Formats: sequence, C-alpha cells, structure tokens
Amino acid sequence: MRLFTCLVVFSSLLVAQSHQTKNVILFTADGLRWQDLFTGIDATLMNQKEASMKDAKERRARYWRATPEDRRSQLMPFFWNELASRGAIYGNVTKGSSMTVTNAFRISYPGYAEMLTGHAQDAVIDGNVDFQNPSETVLEFARQKLKLDRSQVALFASWNAFLHIGESKPGTITINAGYQAFEGGARMRDLSRGQFLALSPWDEERHDYFTFEMAMEYLKAVKPRVLFISFDETDDWAHEKRYDRVLDSIHYLDQCLRELFATLDAMPEYKGSTSVIVTTDHGRGSKLDDWS
Repeated sequence: MRLFTCLVVFSSLLVAQSHQTKNVILFTADGLRWQDLFTGIDATLMNQKEASMKDAKERRARYWRATPEDRRSQLMPFFWNELASRGAIYGNVTKGSSMTVTNAFRISYPGYAEMLTGHAQDAVIDGNVDFQNPSETVLEFARQKLKLDRSQVALFASWNAFLHIGESKPGTITINAGYQAFEGGARMRDLSRGQFLALSPWDEERHDYFTFEMAMEYLKAVKPRVLFISFDETDDWAHEKRYDRVLDSIHYLDQCLRELFATLDAMPEYKGSTSVIVTTDHGRGSKLDDWS
C-alpha cells in the first residue's frame, strides 16, 4: 500500500506579486487522504456500515455531487472556490502529481519529523516514540537564523507528541500541544480551561477547535514570524472508522483556513508578506479494508 500525501503552498497576497516572504505558517491535517482532498466524499465509503456511513443520510446529501470537482468543492468550498487560485497544489494522483514520504514507517512521528528536518531518521524514529526529536527542526533553525525571540516561533497542536516532535532542545520555541494549559488574555484563558472540560474521546489529543482558536488568539496577540498549527481529528476519527466524522473534520479544516486567511489579509504584519503551507504527515488506504 502506497500512502500518498498532499502539499499546498499559498501566498497571503490577493494577487500574484513579487513580494518577499517574511512570515511562514505551516498548517497540517494529520492523515488527510489525497482522495478526499482532490475528489471529495468517497463513493466506496459513503454507504458502508464499516465506515459508519450506513445511517449517515444527512452527510451523503450534504457532500455527494456527481463529479469529483463538485464533490471536493462541496466538502472544502473555500479551499477550492477561493484559495486554490492563490497557490500551488501538489499531490493529485489522478493528475500524475504524487508526493510520498521517504520514511519507511508512514505514520505520524516519522512523518512530522521528516517534515520538520528535511530527512527521514528511520534508524532512530521508528514509530510514534516517546522521546525528543534527535535532530534540530526547521522551527529551531528559523529562530536561530533570524535571531528571533522564543515567542516568535510557535507551535499549537492537538496531539501532545509535538512536545517532543517540534524541537530537539526543549524550551527553544513556544509549544502548546495536547491537553496543556496556556496563559494569555481573557479569551485564551477561557479556551485553556475549556479544553479540559470539553474532552475528546482520546487522552493524548484534544479537539482541533481548541488548537485552532488558541493559535489564532496567539497570532493576533503576539504576531509570530513562524507559526505551526497541527490538527489531528482527521486521523483520530479515521482510526475509529468514523468516515462521517472524518468528513466533518475536513469541512471544519476548510472553515479554519477561511478564517486564517481572512485574518492574515486584515493584518498589516502579514498581508502580502506571508507564505502558508498546508500539508499532511501521511496518507491512508483507498479501500474499505485499509482506508482507516
């Protein structure tokens, strides 16, 4: 089974111009399948009891359309109708554009470590291990190279493993991952408290809602030069064989991208000088017995 991934690079410019990137935002959706991104709701899965779709009549009506182009626009309307023209998109296998990870394990920690260091570390990172990334990450490199304060390179993630993945030397950058409190203004404090009250079904991953809202509060208050936002529910619900919830998580991701770009376009610190990268750590299967 080949697990393809997808990569999207956008500019914060409303029109193509020759501007220098001053800020970078990396946005990942764990285990997001290229099939769902490029072709929308999957005809193989949409009626299957094994994918929790047998009784999902409302979701089939909401997301199903006759063509792949219409289906993907229905699932991710902002992405395909407004955002796609602002960037470069890679990973549509049906168009001969494929991207694959180079690590042998094709799961999350190896995928994110490869993403953040530029190379696979199979001899050391051989699974979702519980130890610090042995290599300097691009986040740490950016802080050192640009001589930035720790607050200017930040990572907000739903999965608590990013406390290990995001940096090789703890405390180099700002990280908030999993069920982790965070200080700030009134809304940040409310969100920080709320994550412990509105629990997800998983002990190591909070709801993406809290990750995104906390990251946006941080973006507006601190205005970091480098920001990494990592969602996890696209992967969590897939492992639970809840394709209905996977679809909803992808649709929510689209709403978050809309809000993110509206915010960037409204802030002089970011408008016209920010590159946004949207990608995933690994793909998944394409059949009923391996999609999850």
